[in-house]
Amino acid sequence: MQPDTSGPQRLAIPRTIRMLGFVSLFMDLSSELIHALLPIFLVTTMGMSVSALGVLEGTAEASAMIVRIFSGPISDWLGKRKVLLLLGYGLAALSKPLFPLAGTPLMVATARIIDRVGKGIRGAPRDALIADIAPPEIRGACYGLRQSMDTVGAFAGPLAAIVLMFWFSDHIRTVLWFAVVPAFVAVGLIVFGVEEPAREGALHAFRSPLHWRALQAFSGRYWFVVVLGAAFTLTRFSEAFLVLRAQQTGLNIAWIPGVMVVMSLTYALSAYPVGMLSDRVDRRVLLGWGIVLLIVADMVLGMGSSIFTVLGGVALWGLHMGFTQGILAAMVAETAPQTLRGSAFGVFNLVSGVCLLFASVIAGWLWDRYGAAATFFAGAGVAVVPLVMCCFAPRLVRRRH
Repeated sequence: MQPDTSGPQRLAIPRTIRMLGFVSLFMDLSSELIHALLPIFLVTTMGMSVSALGVLEGTAEASAMIVRIFSGPISDWLGKRKVLLLLGYGLAALSKPLFPLAGTPLMVATARIIDRVGKGIRGAPRDALIADIAPPEIRGACYGLRQSMDTVGAFAGPLAAIVLMFWFSDHIRTVLWFAVVPAFVAVGLIVFGVEEPAREGALHAFRSPLHWRALQAFSGRYWFVVVLGAAFTLTRFSEAFLVLRAQQTGLNIAWIPGVMVVMSLTYALSAYPVGMLSDRVDRRVLLGWGIVLLIVADMVLGMGSSIFTVLGGVALWGLHMGFTQGILAAMVAETAPQTLRGSAFGVFNLVSGVCLLFASVIAGWLWDRYGAAATFFAGAGVAVVPLVMCCFAPRLVRRRH
């Protein structure tokens, strides 16, 4: 009898998906080098309040998600994903020099929002391109690999920030200039390394993704994933609050980026294995465990007063990301019509973006009014809602086509 070679372990990850992983790696290296220092730069150096930081981070991250409502359906209409990837990554690369050049919080905020808008433009087309290329049997692994490589960059960026802060004696502006080169490397990789499957023109006529007839094309299972993702996003807020929590322990400013190193390391180490596991077991169970990890992380961060306790909470926060982000993307791809995947990711991220804005604004307000502990305890309490939703979610039927 011939051995069975049809299982997911025998299918190779397509080259374009691996190349998209490297693109994400270099861009996240650039972005996270900046992000690891930005909360301290704004709050300590420029005097911004934590509430204002929450509004900025919520607006920036929400902008990234909301823009996907347009880029997703446009990529469906064009039948082309790469052109939007170039636009999104290119815009993000062009924003990077603005951070070290900024003289006011407003200029920093402008650069941050431009960077996140670029992320929004590329996000849905990239996720849809992965869905177009990935064999259904290893779709979770494909999303997990891209997410892991993205997070390797998110690990390397803060690590580089630590080394550079020591090298340049805590001169943040000088360190921020080093984020420019990897961003443009990512753009070059898209130009020369990313290919998309040939199509005969557009997949369908363009129309607003919010048109009620377009929305009717999505199944009830898809809408459940959207609501579940929205409830989950309301429990989370910007990682900038993790950086500020570490600063409260008295950690030297040069070591502050180590917070993002720890988070990104556990994120990177878990995303790909969890993605592969999700191709074999019920994704709802893994998503539920991810939410449990978030609850525990919030409790540890809320109670912690030492740097080691805070870093433990940060590590758990990274694990929860590894357990949830790729799985949610795979669930969207799994429940969306093939010809409307860009639109499906766009709608999903529009709803999540609005929720993320509220989450970060409320987190900043709680921090300023009641303290850091209240912010994290509130996040843990709200996380019970999506956890219960996972328990009652309908089982998703994985399509093989």
